[in-house]
Amino acid sequence: MTPGFLDRSHTVAPPGWSRWLVPPAALSVHLSIGQAYAWSVFKPPLESSLGLSGTASALPFQLGIVMLGLSAAFGGTLVERNGPRWAMSVSLLCFSSGFLLAALGAALQQYWLVVFGYGFVGGIGLGIGYISPVSTLIKWFPDRPGMATGIAIMGFGGGALIASPWSAQMLETFGSGSDGIAAAFLVHGLVYAVFMALGVLLVRVPAEGWRPPGNRTPQEKQAERRLVTTADVSARNAVRTPQFWCLWVVLCMNVTAGIGILEKAAPMIGDFFAGTSTPVSASAAAGFVALLSLANMCGRFLWSATSDIIGRKNMYRVYLGVGALMYLAIVQLGDSSKPLFITCALVILSFYGGGFATVPAYLKDLFGTYEVGAIHGRLLTAWSTAGVLGPLIVNWVADSQESAGRSGPGLYGLSLTIMIGLLAVGFVANELVRPVNPKYHEPRAVSGHEAGEADEEVPGDDDRRQQHT
Repeated sequence: MTPGFLDRSHTVAPPGWSRWLVPPAALSVHLSIGQAYAWSVFKPPLESSLGLSGTASALPFQLGIVMLGLSAAFGGTLVERNGPRWAMSVSLLCFSSGFLLAALGAALQQYWLVVFGYGFVGGIGLGIGYISPVSTLIKWFPDRPGMATGIAIMGFGGGALIASPWSAQMLETFGSGSDGIAAAFLVHGLVYAVFMALGVLLVRVPAEGWRPPGNRTPQEKQAERRLVTTADVSARNAVRTPQFWCLWVVLCMNVTAGIGILEKAAPMIGDFFAGTSTPVSASAAAGFVALLSLANMCGRFLWSATSDIIGRKNMYRVYLGVGALMYLAIVQLGDSSKPLFITCALVILSFYGGGFATVPAYLKDLFGTYEVGAIHGRLLTAWSTAGVLGPLIVNWVADSQESAGRSGPGLYGLSLTIMIGLLAVGFVANELVRPVNPKYHEPRAVSGHEAGEADEEVPGDDDRRQQHT
């Protein structure tokens, strides 16, 4: 790949290019890096072959998630500046190299190299890859940004559905010793490199002034602009606005609530029904975890697409308000009915995934498309925070309740009640979101959106232009 090939100017779509080719390009990257959710497949063989504890075997995954948030936050501006092909190429290089380093570490029985390769190097690939298509998708689909980002981010949630059985089959074929693990890591690195390369080759950015086909009615335009900005905000200015931090709280609370169930799903359903006439077997608990993963994946597309119809703020009202009611139902009635418990958990996990997929479109509505990828990267620090906060709350409370002599549903009542409170905090933060003050807007000449907007008059635009002047 020459520098010219990776240059943003070489990725501009030619006339007649179908924008529907871009979501598959994004999906190829997200389905690959979504393997991170399948790390648990490697935990038992690593523990037995290298003599690791459960805590130690989780280090590559934990470091990977931390690096995801950090690289997305600090690399977002570079992604915006250099374009999606450059970003996907960096993601490919880091993610695949991480697997190759991990393979070397497993073969040499040097676990620190597995942690460094998969967690640190691969984690950078996770973060850059996660945000790489967001800005491009929003620019190709300004009429349906929620649906477009939902398609791609759905891949991250569904990547484990492919990687889990595939990884298990490789370990069965190659063996679960250190050499077998090394072979599995090697195959992962090579195959994912080829698959992600499809996205690198296929991705394009729209030409300056490109508009989607079809015309919206004045009523549709007015409805869309209830909270949608017609200007652009830089990443530097976005983090100075109260809207950014309100959304940070919203995402953090929604993710904390979802990951609290996701991380403890199998033991939780077992504990809830341990004292009943129909206890949950280990295989059934594993099936429950698979269902939650499916709900997580489907929610990313279903709810983000729905947000294009009802609006982003209303969608988060559903995530946070209905999510709190689902938690309340589990606390009060969860151990009385398995279908009720499972249904509530599936809804909560669909909201967890939907929150991830809807937030890029929410950012676009508030801050425009100018540096939405960089803003999204900074916002993902909320994910890193929630990734620590959610499991900590559920596990710490469960341990303390067990020490106090409680069992079954009693282990989780307090933590689930805390989740209700956190969702309420997120609901209030969402209600506080208002249109961004025009003082944070970029001049039109800087953000490059003069083309194609002169025909769309918006009430108050003249006043805002005078303020800019």
